[in-house]
Amino acid sequence: MALSLAEIIILCLLADWLFKRFRVPGLVGMLFAGILLGPAALDLLKGELLVVGADLRSIALVVILLRAGFELSREALNKVGLQALLLAFVPALFEIAAVSVLGPVLLGLSTLESVLLGCVLGAVSPAVVVPMMVRFNEERRGTAKGIPTLVLAAASIDDVVVIVAFSVALGIYTGSGARLAWKLAGIPLAIVAGAVTGLVLGSALFRLFDRFNPRATKRALAVIGVSILLVQLGERLEALDIPFAPLIAVMAIGFVILEKRESMAHELSAKLGKIWVFAEIILFALVGAQVRLEAAAQAGFAGAALVLLALVARSAGTWLSTLGSPLTARERLFVVISYLPKATVQAAIGSVPLAAMAARGMPTAAGETILAVAVMSIVLTAPTGAWAIAWAGGALLTRDDAESASAARAAALESDALEDDEER
Repeated sequence: MALSLAEIIILCLLADWLFKRFRVPGLVGMLFAGILLGPAALDLLKGELLVVGADLRSIALVVILLRAGFELSREALNKVGLQALLLAFVPALFEIAAVSVLGPVLLGLSTLESVLLGCVLGAVSPAVVVPMMVRFNEERRGTAKGIPTLVLAAASIDDVVVIVAFSVALGIYTGSGARLAWKLAGIPLAIVAGAVTGLVLGSALFRLFDRFNPRATKRALAVIGVSILLVQLGERLEALDIPFAPLIAVMAIGFVILEKRESMAHELSAKLGKIWVFAEIILFALVGAQVRLEAAAQAGFAGAALVLLALVARSAGTWLSTLGSPLTARERLFVVISYLPKATVQAAIGSVPLAAMAARGMPTAAGETILAVAVMSIVLTAPTGAWAIAWAGGALLTRDDAESASAARAAALESDALEDDEER
């Protein structure tokens, strides 16, 4: 496994450098490096690395979600509250509805199977979107209107909504959905439970840090450790049908520390930024390694057409969700583009319907089609979506003048550098 990790690191660093030379986000190169090294191409990665890949991707996602939480100020959230709520529900519903109508026509699926496919496709990818929004926050692009915060908050809730909808649709299809009303009610319960848990734990961590004053590196590791436990708790509770949104809980930890002491939050964010250099490589390389090109090829032209038409419907829902907001047409277009990429959720749940059908002795043709289209959505939207977001951030968002915020961040970075010198 060590050799596979070395191959990933070296190839991803080269790909990151090469793609940035052509003004393409480095994460696109890392995705392609993962595809190249994975089973879809050269198949150089050891099996044990792929087995633990889900856990490694989860840890990397925790790191970037924590950084996102440290960018979620109360002031910014107050600006985007209504639009964030609309963006959490409306675009996904538009996409699911479009796939439900088009699935029987283009792929020969039943209506219920098409709804299931729509739920697989309906989630935006936090792995692609969150790092880009964190970067725009740091660059102060669109922050006067809280645009990166809007996308961060809405995308996190969007994932919760879509995953719950997926479990409901799968339960109906396989005949195991006896508690569907509870699952539907679980959407708001999961969001509230995750937010409250994160706020409580964030407050507790802040008190510990304030009292014992450990080094920033140890604070960052403590926050990461607690967040990983939250994600594991979320998986256990999901198995018991107890609503809980661990991703929102993780972001809430960063939010409450930012509220209590901004300098500490920026200091921790700087430390997490260093960890993210490695975590980003692991996340995107292993997401790429999950891609099965033969499955994408099975979807063919009809699958690609379905994905693209569903994105058109999703974009319409995204645009409608921003109407009545103070955003300009250019800024609304940025939000639309930011809501296009698919990767993390589709890689996680794309094969679940096939496995569920096989386990119950049901025909698996529909499950194979759902998996193929899910993979197709990643291939089509993850690289192009990442590039499009990077372009849109520079072309459509204005850089805001925020001297006080810049000064606070500079002070935190200076403190971080001094501490590094002491550690050396």
